[in-house]
Amino acid sequence: MRAWRVESPAPIEARPLKSVRVPVPRPGPDELLVRVLSCGVCRTDLHVAEGDLPVHRPGVVPGHEIVGEIVGGDLGAHRLGDRVGIPWLRSTCGRCRYCRRGDENLCPRSTYTGWDADGGYAEYATVPRDYALTLPAGYTDAELAPLLCAGIIGYRALLRASVPEGGVLGVYGFGGSAHLASQVAIARGARVHVMTRGADAQSLALELGASSAQGAYDSPPEPLDSAILFAPVGDLVPLALSALDSGGTLAIAGIHLSDVPPLHYQQHLFRERQIRSVTANTRSDAQAFLEFAGEHRMHVTTTPYPLEHADRALADLAAGRFAGAAVIVA
Repeated sequence: MRAWRVESPAPIEARPLKSVRVPVPRPGPDELLVRVLSCGVCRTDLHVAEGDLPVHRPGVVPGHEIVGEIVGGDLGAHRLGDRVGIPWLRSTCGRCRYCRRGDENLCPRSTYTGWDADGGYAEYATVPRDYALTLPAGYTDAELAPLLCAGIIGYRALLRASVPEGGVLGVYGFGGSAHLASQVAIARGARVHVMTRGADAQSLALELGASSAQGAYDSPPEPLDSAILFAPVGDLVPLALSALDSGGTLAIAGIHLSDVPPLHYQQHLFRERQIRSVTANTRSDAQAFLEFAGEHRMHVTTTPYPLEHADRALADLAAGRFAGAAVIVA
């Protein structure tokens, strides 16, 4: 099959992704083999390719927003031809104290698609069947792909941000994850203010119902009850904290963040403002978000790329050349 591998992590300009032909993967016990129909291009893929995340699997095939058709494996209750989603979270131990208390996203033995195991920048992929996701109806394969990480992680970030009923949410960065999380927040009655670079992203935010959209380093027009930082830019942390009202919460959604400047206690943290990080997701998060997507038709903005241009898709993501999400399509 055709696939792309990260042979040696490097800046995206050095083209760390290499096109290869490799054997179709063999599913192990309790695993499904799927034909990849679409795969979203996530900023985490960029962190894997550029080495911001340490190498877990040399020569890994990235990609973890996979919509696939089951073509083999240990089916269990699944059937050949079913469509399933393959997300970032690939497995957990099920035995540690985090798993037992429902926080499987914190499992120290968790593994991840496109980092610990080969992912969806390929024609076929495998997934442990207990971690394959049921997909909502009413979406194309390309629209479904970003829901499987951008959507799920954005949903968890929204939970971590503790937006009060009818509250005011600030969103910093407006890519694949932010444009989905904002729709959930608006549907639940929040006013959303977006701070992001690029006229296209700002226009998309307004089209989706944001109350305002301005530059990444600009101030929102009113104090924020909650904020989510999607951009992996540590310099934005003090700005987001300063924009919070008393008792406000900042959730940092990314798996990687550049260094955070020094914080001033009175200006940034006093009056019970707080910072929360977001680490992966649980399967219950995924189920809740996909059920929401099934009940509320979401607008998913995608830019399609064929598999042979997966490296270009990742470079375009790094350069901010599109609004919404890029998707590799079969």
